[in-house]
Amino acid sequence: MKQVTKGNRAVREGHPTRMTDPEPFAEDLKEESRLRPPSLAEFIGQAVIREQLEIFLGAARRRGEAMDHVLFHGPPGLGKTTLAAIVAHELGVEITHTSGPVIEKPGDLAGLLTNLPPRGILFVDEIHRLSPVVEEYLYPALEDFAVDILLDRGPSARSLKLNLEHFTLVGATTRSGLLSAPLRSRFGMTLRLDYYGVEDLAGIVRRSAGILAVEISPDAAQEIASRARGTPRVVNRLLRRVRDFALIKADGRITLPVTREALRLLEVDERGLDEMDRRLLEALISKYQGGPVGLTTLAVVVGEEAGTLEDVYEPFLIQEGFLKRTARGREATPLAYTHLGYPAPASAGAPTVRGAGGQSELPLP
Repeated sequence: MKQVTKGNRAVREGHPTRMTDPEPFAEDLKEESRLRPPSLAEFIGQAVIREQLEIFLGAARRRGEAMDHVLFHGPPGLGKTTLAAIVAHELGVEITHTSGPVIEKPGDLAGLLTNLPPRGILFVDEIHRLSPVVEEYLYPALEDFAVDILLDRGPSARSLKLNLEHFTLVGATTRSGLLSAPLRSRFGMTLRLDYYGVEDLAGIVRRSAGILAVEISPDAAQEIASRARGTPRVVNRLLRRVRDFALIKADGRITLPVTREALRLLEVDERGLDEMDRRLLEALISKYQGGPVGLTTLAVVVGEEAGTLEDVYEPFLIQEGFLKRTARGREATPLAYTHLGYPAPASAGAPTVRGAGGQSELPLP
């Protein structure tokens, strides 16, 4: 599986039928624009972050100043881009979208900064992928709202200082650990987005169904929410596919039986595991007695790249308690055995007895 850049966004290519991938597909980028909440009042979930932003935005509006620089970080698909757009809407200012890999040289950044209006917002997605040279060039802009442009080269080189309008940098990253300490310290607010609860996701399903003009029962919304891995992007994708199923196989209304049948067809089970997740766990249990197994060996068995397993499939399985990483390799947990219908493994650390010549041999102390 690979990513390509489209419209300054990383778009997942390959495995287009893997409905639980939190990274955006091309279809998501087209549909998300109308499903995104435009204001903080319509944003569902992340209650602590919403409360903090209400205070910060209200204070910035009352002072008539640009808001402090903000960093949103957390797993993909949770609403970092949406919150950046909401910040601009609440402040009544323009927002300029870009991403870290797109800004290749300091001149690219200078062009973006000099075109920002007063109190404008520069949103940088995947900000951890800024090059070190561009990052160094960004520091004086964030602190002093000025940039130095080098004119000419060699003995005739001279520097021109350009003053910028006071602006707000909004950064988004899925890997905050890759941000350098100097860049992280320039943000006045660092807000982490966590996975959503089922009730919040059910609210998102009901809101999105209203926008899509689809009738959905409360228990069907709850069912879709419970299988969405705590991710709004996934819940909206599942809703659109269930809508299609209801239109062709039923009367267009999304009920609980229709939802369950559609999700069965999509191979998304009641815990949000898809076909590839189950293949990975079944390989561990049936072929290697639950592990430990090295990542490269496991990748060969399931027919996937090791990097894709580590970055795409494993995080959810580890977080939900189906898989664990150890120094010796990957291991399936008792929960994985139970969920897939295998007999639970013997409890770890229990003494074993081995037969030898009719006599039992106990392990040495």
